[in-house]
Amino acid sequence: MTKSKPNPKVDEFIGKSKKWKEEYEKLRNIVLDCELTEEFKWMHPCYMFEKKNIVLIHGFKEYCALLFHKGVLLKDAHGILIQQTENVQAARQIRFTNVQEIVEMEPILKAYIYEAIEVEKAGLEVNFKKNTEIIIPVELQDKLDETPALKTAFEALTPGRQRAYVLYFSAPKQSKTRVSRVEKSIQQILDGKGLND
Repeated sequence: MTKSKPNPKVDEFIGKSKKWKEEYEKLRNIVLDCELTEEFKWMHPCYMFEKKNIVLIHGFKEYCALLFHKGVLLKDAHGILIQQTENVQAARQIRFTNVQEIVEMEPILKAYIYEAIEVEKAGLEVNFKKNTEIIIPVELQDKLDETPALKTAFEALTPGRQRAYVLYFSAPKQSKTRVSRVEKSIQQILDGKGLND
């Protein structure tokens, strides 16, 4: 079995990491052992099989994780896959808070990675729920009505980006917070960017 070639952009990402550096290195070694191609996408190490995304390494304040792009299709024999938020349909995470957890789970992690590769080889696809009905909060609708350029820019966004904004704007209970979120995002929408771009 040959270990895959490290990507210099991932070296730089890990080198600059203030948190989770040791965990990232261990996860990276595990994934590279599985002969995936190492890329740097969405500002994170991403591992691919025949140009298809298999798994991503990312970190948050409370944990770091392996994110399986089609995790919902894995059998999850150990019951360790986590749906990040209720709106995430395909991806699933395995979370870690220290390097020892990763070391102890290495054989299981490799089994999950190999299963994810098999899912890709089989050409399996996630059946996404069609969420065609987006309920635009009144605070956003008011801005769209009063600013035609904003309306045009918002409608030009992909459905996924529109949905991300709508969920973000709709989340706060108070109208003034929703208005503030809309205001802060106007330039990004005008620039044709999604919430997390």
